[in-house]
Amino acid sequence: MSFLWNPWHGCQKISEGCRHCYVYRIDTKHGRDPSEVTRNKDFDLPIKKKKNGEYKIPSGETVYTCFSSDFLLDVADRWRDEAWRYIRERQDLDFVFLTKRIHRLEECLPDDWGDGYDNVIIGCTCENQQMADFRMPIFMSLPIKHRIVISEPLLGYIDFCGLADNRIEKFVVGGESGDEARVCDFEWVKGIRDFCVNNKISFSFKQTGARFRKDGKIYSIPRKYQFEQAKKSKLDVMF
Repeated sequence: MSFLWNPWHGCQKISEGCRHCYVYRIDTKHGRDPSEVTRNKDFDLPIKKKKNGEYKIPSGETVYTCFSSDFLLDVADRWRDEAWRYIRERQDLDFVFLTKRIHRLEECLPDDWGDGYDNVIIGCTCENQQMADFRMPIFMSLPIKHRIVISEPLLGYIDFCGLADNRIEKFVVGGESGDEARVCDFEWVKGIRDFCVNNKISFSFKQTGARFRKDGKIYSIPRKYQFEQAKKSKLDVMF
């Protein structure tokens, strides 16, 4: 079982992968300003307890963190130390956060970070070659115990040779959702998978996206089938 913890909500777009952000899409639909960053009521979710004194999130679970914002967003600097305290208190949970701001990680780390917390998995988002070239050298140079790379939405062919090695535990790849989705190409997905297989890194093709190209033909895939179609490709591999 897994849990979602969004300590704050809202974000500012920073790169091409943000163009059709799902958070912006949902907030706009509901008349909210998606660029306004606010602290959520469930900020202290990891340490909340039941009436019997047990934690609401039981030991051993995975907590997907800040999926409606970016954990390293500068506007959230005033709240992050408190969030780190909860993560440190709940060392019995695994916290996963993804970021397009890996260049800010070093200045955002807690004083006792050392070579990384055992219970924190950091995902660096690389949607195209430009962002991979910029973010990956930073990502690989930082003290992190558990690294994953997210290429979702995947917007072009990415060559990770020389940028990543098997200190990366997993690559997750997927297309873009929504009515304005840009094309994801099957050959781009296979290219990253080949890199992962050659370097003994786990790989997951998460979803096709709404517009998926295979053998030169572009398919429009409804949201409810995007995950299913990706799994049917049988590209996932675990090491």
